[in-house]
Amino acid sequence: MSANCPECDGSLQLNGVIAGEIVVCPDCGVDLEVTAVTPSLALALAPTEAEDWGE
Repeated sequence: MSANCPECDGSLQLNGVIAGEIVVCPDCGVDLEVTAVTPSLALALAPTEAEDWGE
């Protein structure tokens, strides 16, 4: 399966991924979340973790 990076529009070839998996774009290095695998592969920027500050 292939999809384009939403950040740099680079092409990614991904096989055997599942929804919710985090992958890294080989072109720009951004973390991407697989949001759907059927009917077509969809990617979105992965959510960033907020600072905890011990709370």
